[in-house]
Amino acid sequence: MDSKMKAKYLKDVILSKYKSIRQFAVEMGIPYSTLVTALERGIDGMAYSTVIRICEALSLNPVDLSPLEDGDELASQITTKKVMDKYWKLNKAGRKRVLDILEDYTMIPAYLETEEEAFS
Repeated sequence: MDSKMKAKYLKDVILSKYKSIRQFAVEMGIPYSTLVTALERGIDGMAYSTVIRICEALSLNPVDLSPLEDGDELASQITTKKVMDKYWKLNKAGRKRVLDILEDYTMIPAYLETEEEAFS
């Protein structure tokens, strides 16, 4: 898929999930003009970090724009990186608190992954 086809596909996905390109741009914190230009001319000139943010918001694989499922390894890696980025922004007390909360949640059956969820 060439850059313009990717851009058209992204536009279609955005419009299937949001009322407008403008609404998506506002929610993503991306200048509307930047997004429109990228969707008209192709996304190859767009900053990589912006493409990643867009793909993450739309649950798309940033490599080939295929839909990500919750169990996809790439989706898992993106989620893990997002969590760890936030974790490392915390000070020592904040990190300890997060780990304590995670420990508490692993003792609540409603929040534990079932075998079916693990293999789906």
